[in-house]
Amino acid sequence: MTSSSKRPTYFLIVLVFAQFAGTTLWLSGNAVSAQIEAELGVKLGGWLTSTVQLGFILGTLLNAIFAVPERVLSSRLFLFSAVFGALANISIAAFPLNVPLVLISRLFTGLFLAGIYPIGMKIAADWYGKDLGRAMGYLVGALVLGKSFPYLLKGISFELPWKEFLFLISLVSLIGGGGLWLLLPDKPLPLQHNQFSIKALTVIFKIPKLRAAAFGYFGHMWELYAFWAFLPAIWKVYLHFHTEYNFNVPIATFIIIVVGFLGCWLGGLLAIRIGSGKVALFQLAISLICCFILPFGTKFPLPIFSILMLVWGITVVGDSPQFSTLVSRFALVERRGSIITLVTSIGFAITIFSIQLIDFLLKYFSNDLRIFWVLCLGPVLGLLTSYKRLFNE
Repeated sequence: MTSSSKRPTYFLIVLVFAQFAGTTLWLSGNAVSAQIEAELGVKLGGWLTSTVQLGFILGTLLNAIFAVPERVLSSRLFLFSAVFGALANISIAAFPLNVPLVLISRLFTGLFLAGIYPIGMKIAADWYGKDLGRAMGYLVGALVLGKSFPYLLKGISFELPWKEFLFLISLVSLIGGGGLWLLLPDKPLPLQHNQFSIKALTVIFKIPKLRAAAFGYFGHMWELYAFWAFLPAIWKVYLHFHTEYNFNVPIATFIIIVVGFLGCWLGGLLAIRIGSGKVALFQLAISLICCFILPFGTKFPLPIFSILMLVWGITVVGDSPQFSTLVSRFALVERRGSIITLVTSIGFAITIFSIQLIDFLLKYFSNDLRIFWVLCLGPVLGLLTSYKRLFNE
């Protein structure tokens, strides 16, 4: 592992910006979903998010099976993914609009995001040693910023047509990928490729601490993306019960997602002092409490409800970099690539089920926030399966 003294001084700034810029593609379709659905005359609901997740799962597995990160320099792979992810994102605007086109576009956007988010973490892992937890905190924080940015842009540009909006998001992605390719050095490729092995799946269940870290991550993922995807719906339900309030829902959504950066950043700093396990478990527990309180929040005045949402936004993702750090730490070195890929892929596969479940329930209980109690299942199971093994890590 290269010492910190040999890292370029601007390293983390460039990497964090590139991670932010690339991941703006992730929820760009959600930010303009109302306009796209109005033009189509069809409600897409949770499928806008689920198809991105499915593409990401497919992309990570393909990268692992063909050992792409071990065969292609990281900066080139990141740039390639940013370019083609941007093209996939704007393909909706380049062809006659229809439902299959929208879903295929989002699928391929997710496919190429597999060369952005995990590769950014790989670059950090190549350069950071004992303070990897802190670096992971910044990188996942950049992911949070990237995913919230489309809502900010939408919130401050109501008059911007959705096609121009998607072009602007794609441009941001291209700038990030180009900057990383131009400014960051690459570590040499390994002489022996770390090939994917399905046996890594059994290792996840055989090593107690690795199993605990993986299950904690799975529980966290059940909650996270469904929360992000349906934040606008939560705000609209609250406004349904409080007609005296009138505020910008995209901006409110942006704020709740973006504050997750604080959970990642501060969690990374705290992990150096008390350990990644305690930080991850604490934030998972607080997130669970917020989820449980949510249905009662329709009776809260706006300042109290906003505090609840802010705390949830901070903790719902703040545990993610620490669970990822623990998975990396406990994985067998000779199978680390396969294990990390499988854990990530399983985690994102879980998000599809929780997103579709909430989408289904909203159709029948559109103004009842009790449906979000199903998201409590993830943190509960995560805490039960990981507390004993991870608390002192």
